[in-house]
Amino acid sequence: MQHTSDVEAADALKHAYEQICSEISNVIVGQDEVVKFVLISIFSNGHCLLVGVPGLAKTLLVQTVSEVLHLNFNRIQFTPDLMPSDIIGSEILGEDRNFKFIPGPVFSNIILADEINRTPPKTQAALLEAMQEKAVTAAGITHKLSQPFFVLATQNPIEQEGTYPLPEAQLDRFMFKISLNYPSFKEELQIVKNTTSTLQSSVKKVLNAEQIIYFQQLVRNIPVTDNVLEYAVKLVAKTRPDREFAAPQVKRLLNWGAGPRASQFLILGAKCHAVINGKYSPDIEDVKAVAKPILSHRIVRSYHAEAEGLSTDDIIEQLF
Repeated sequence: MQHTSDVEAADALKHAYEQICSEISNVIVGQDEVVKFVLISIFSNGHCLLVGVPGLAKTLLVQTVSEVLHLNFNRIQFTPDLMPSDIIGSEILGEDRNFKFIPGPVFSNIILADEINRTPPKTQAALLEAMQEKAVTAAGITHKLSQPFFVLATQNPIEQEGTYPLPEAQLDRFMFKISLNYPSFKEELQIVKNTTSTLQSSVKKVLNAEQIIYFQQLVRNIPVTDNVLEYAVKLVAKTRPDREFAAPQVKRLLNWGAGPRASQFLILGAKCHAVINGKYSPDIEDVKAVAKPILSHRIVRSYHAEAEGLSTDDIIEQLF
């Protein structure tokens, strides 16, 4: 049984979530699903990968989120000549003949890693440690990053020239991979109307860093029943072609399944999804609601799946 304070805190998170969505909608037209997953990711202490063609307001979305949450925001434009020190910072020789560390742009609460697949693996890896350990190491000294820390990376799905695909280990660090779609005709009319006039949209601050850290802790404290835990772990196990739980069609459609991190994120995501929908404990529907953006970048389709034109989402749908 949950304490009254936990119930009140869960209600407070739901209320804050609704306020944040309402503020973001003053600036961002549509993209409700994307906003929902970005916020679930922040409250679950995860990171997000946004995939979409240019001009779908990815940068604007991240800026707006950082304003509403009252967090520091840095944008790093990933280019082929970007060096690890351009992200984490570097040691310079001071006037007193001693080396001192000058922090790079990664020392912020929200990092927009724009077009992350445009930079070589060495630089991509510099962000890996920051995402996983919430710290960076320079000249053998570890520097803690400020909390909360959230990386939102973007990737353009069209151009493949001059890009370095993200290795599986790096993809696995992202809680969600979210695909952005074109706006509907009605939404696009609204966007054009808003952005071609002198009208300035502003947002109010809803939360601050301490409150976000408190809510992240709250999400972890939410109880989960054994059947929901088992459902999440079994769903991930079904994606592994050579394991006992593998679904029959998986052996033919997938070359590679998801790792244990997927199970962890399914439960954390389901907990947060439950709370923002007014529940105090997640059920199987909550696991299903977050499964596609969590599993889609962790499974590798086989030649058969590609030949049949099946997307990763289609395969996940079959697993339900």
